[in-house]
Amino acid sequence: MYTTAICPYCIRAKHLLERKGVRYEEIRIDGDHEQMRIMMARSHRHTVPQIFIDDHHIGGFDDMAALDARGELDPLLGLA
Repeated sequence: MYTTAICPYCIRAKHLLERKGVRYEEIRIDGDHEQMRIMMARSHRHTVPQIFIDDHHIGGFDDMAALDARGELDPLLGLA
């Protein structure tokens, strides 16, 4: 998950994954222009968070929350 320190949606995304007991890798892009470039190349977006499950791009927090509401997130996380 690509994040910044002050992003409220990043915090929400981390909390959602933590509630599910899922470990995640956080890649901070604030101040790291190379990681920001990589994130933008992978996601074709410039906002954070950008969430990937394995190599599958989920999108941002709203996208992940929508998957969760539809019951589609747990299978992607290997929880179903």
